[in-house]
Amino acid sequence: MRTRDRSSAGGGAGRPPGVPAPALGVPGGERLPVAPRERKPALAALAVLLILLGALGATVMVMRAGDKVSYVEITQPIAAGDQIPESAIREVMLSENTGLGLIRWEQRGDLVENYRAAVTLVPESILSNQMITTKDNVLTAGKSLVGLSLKDGQFPKGAISVGDTVAAYVVGNDAAKGQNGAATSGTSGDTAGTPRDTLISNRLIVKSISSDSSDLGTGDTNVTVIADTSAVGPLTIAASANNVALVRIPPAGGN
Repeated sequence: MRTRDRSSAGGGAGRPPGVPAPALGVPGGERLPVAPRERKPALAALAVLLILLGALGATVMVMRAGDKVSYVEITQPIAAGDQIPESAIREVMLSENTGLGLIRWEQRGDLVENYRAAVTLVPESILSNQMITTKDNVLTAGKSLVGLSLKDGQFPKGAISVGDTVAAYVVGNDAAKGQNGAATSGTSGDTAGTPRDTLISNRLIVKSISSDSSDLGTGDTNVTVIADTSAVGPLTIAASANNVALVRIPPAGGN
């Protein structure tokens, strides 16, 4: 009897067999409410920002890889030693990181003024440092230096300067005789309408000009020109007889 009463006092009295005991602290066996999931808008915004920054960085890299720079392209044949006129060049866009020492388009003014072709230039070639030289150092294969001693009237005094292109003609009595055959060696590209028996060359580049002002000097003007090797013989023969005259002409390819 006492054992049965103790069982009833354990809290199970009045509960039918097989019915579970209610959850502690929850009347009627209901579960505790679950708190809603906490949202973190700051983290979401940060994730979006990182994605945008990554896309922007990729775009910048692509744009930099595609950067273009203006360089100089040759459009006309230019012989070694000749001036490179603006009429013989044009702008071309290439990738900036070529590593070839190319001449940029904004350098064209200095190029035309102070440089000459170090080699024969062909159309559609991109001009590089290896293809040009200063006008004071244009002696290349197939070219020679020739010194002329000229009197007033044998050249346009004050009208020619270093770097100019000039033509050499035989003058005096020997011109009519053809300078014993020497003057008949006119070079290709002679001026139209000019008798070929008087033109020596129209491809001379003036390298230096100086006046003979010494006490024993003759008062002549010394002009050193760069000439095609094929024209050196006729030029020196005419110069030795003081029968050569220089005429300033437009540079090859110039207007």
